[in-house]
Amino acid sequence: MLEFGSKPFLSPQFAIKAATAPWEFAGATALRIKVFCEEQQIFTGHDRDDIDRIALPLVAISTLASEADEVVGTVRIHEASPRIWWGSRLAVASTHRRVGRLGAELIRLAVSSANGYGCDRFFAHVQEQNVKLFERLHWESLEEVDIHGKPHMKMEADLDAYPAFLAPASGWTMPLKRR
Repeated sequence: MLEFGSKPFLSPQFAIKAATAPWEFAGATALRIKVFCEEQQIFTGHDRDDIDRIALPLVAISTLASEADEVVGTVRIHEASPRIWWGSRLAVASTHRRVGRLGAELIRLAVSSANGYGCDRFFAHVQEQNVKLFERLHWESLEEVDIHGKPHMKMEADLDAYPAFLAPASGWTMPLKRR
């Protein structure tokens, strides 16, 4: 990330899409390690698990001079059983958490893409501090659970709020909006 004076330069536009290039996969992995291993200390070394073998990673990518620059957000989705999908490992770089909507746009791409693949139900285990965000995005709280020693809420998306999206590899762009 570039810095100008004492403030970091933030891209004026972001791409929200499925990871397709090797550097996008690597960026998603590095961001997950930064957030879940280093910042939150939930895991040691890495956070990979068996789901990574079947999951589709989605990314938020900052741009520099209209060119893709850096993975600054990620989430993964997978079909756990026929037509039942899950989202997990939602992470946004600490430098970009004040950029409005990055997490929300990743959630929208996750659920809309699964809906496009024929999803009947979409779930996530959401960390306690993020439950309000998910509720604003048309998710229902189902039950409290403890995962890796942290309180989470099992939540389900209202699929009617997420029209099917059939082009996750292309995704979409969104402008910078600071909170």
